[in-house]
Amino acid sequence: MRDNLAIVPIMRFALQVEYDGSAFQGWQSQPHGKTVQDHLEQALTVIAGQRTQATAAGRTDTGVHALSQIVHFDTEVERPLQAWVRGVNAHLPAAIAVRWVQAVDDGFHARFCALSRSYRYILFNSPVRPAIQSGRVGWYHRPLDVSAMAEAAKRLLGEQDFSSFRSSQCQAKSPVKHLYQAEVSRQGEYVIFEFRAGGFLHHMVRNIVGALLWVGYGKEKPEWIAEVIAARDRSQAAPTFMPDGLYFTGVEYEARWNLPNGGRIIAPLHSLQP
Repeated sequence: MRDNLAIVPIMRFALQVEYDGSAFQGWQSQPHGKTVQDHLEQALTVIAGQRTQATAAGRTDTGVHALSQIVHFDTEVERPLQAWVRGVNAHLPAAIAVRWVQAVDDGFHARFCALSRSYRYILFNSPVRPAIQSGRVGWYHRPLDVSAMAEAAKRLLGEQDFSSFRSSQCQAKSPVKHLYQAEVSRQGEYVIFEFRAGGFLHHMVRNIVGALLWVGYGKEKPEWIAEVIAARDRSQAAPTFMPDGLYFTGVEYEARWNLPNGGRIIAPLHSLQP
């Protein structure tokens, strides 16, 4: 009897997901089901006709958005590729969309194969809060010295212990991360923060933004950032800043996985331009 049983191959797919995180309790599945992962897995399950789990490159917090979250899932069923895009999107809330999907080697893992991850924070720097962009940009009312902030951000580069920017709820095994990019620039009333690292700690980007704001309005000098890092003490840094303007902008993978644009979004980030 065993010789007559059909062997069903397991296929692995990678997909890119875009979402507005305002209405969700972050990426990671929760009992209440109000997360991006919960909604995506429910939609994949409908199309597959069987329970389907999704693994993401990185977790995002409540209220944080994503332009290029990379996810993989396994399935035994054959469907046209468009079923995993249009079909899944038909069962997702309007604030979540699958942008592309493709078959990948079973050695690919969205999280463990990632070389780096990128975030962008968009801050509306004006005396008056925004209305139309509420939930999609952060807001700070005082004038900011962006040059001082950019100078301070340079102290964050390289492999360092980021305990001072780590949430008490962080589950990472080590506080040591390698930050490849930490840039601050101004575009009119908007201050743009760009970060790229091999990985990030829980609330790390928002904690860094909060610290750079202290430098921006003159509470601290740029060199203070180095002192905070050396302290390895969360209480020595600024409070965690709001999630509204934070975007997970992409993941970098080796070319051998043959993902569209290596897993990153195609520049410029038109949907984020002020």
